[in-house]
Amino acid sequence: MKFNYHLSELKDISTKILSYLDSPKTLLFYGEMGVGKTTLIKELVKQLGVTDATSSPTFSLVNEYQGNNSTIFHFDFYRIEKEEEVYDIGIEDYFYQNAWCFAEWPEKIPNIIPDDAITIKIHKNSDDTRTLEISSS
Repeated sequence: MKFNYHLSELKDISTKILSYLDSPKTLLFYGEMGVGKTTLIKELVKQLGVTDATSSPTFSLVNEYQGNNSTIFHFDFYRIEKEEEVYDIGIEDYFYQNAWCFAEWPEKIPNIIPDDAITIKIHKNSDDTRTLEISSS
């Protein structure tokens, strides 16, 4: 699935993404710095029923939220230097439970990503719209 959107359409885009998926999944967010990965994840978390304040877990690596019917984990692997570092936080325990996992900078951990993860690539266009492409990994 591929489409363009303006940031003002984040709620609609989040609804489309979640309706495309049938259950909690691991979503991998790819895109340059500042393209809107965290902004999109914040809207997805909100759509899943989280009312708490959300932020990127740049320093903690993972934030946990409780949604309406599920647990949501938000990862930011930007600061990871070696893939082995994520084992210290128990990455397998997060990825292999029935929870939503939203991962920014997954290219830092290519050998740890679950086989059934969904890839979301975001590109910022010259007219300030974004192009979003969703595919199976």
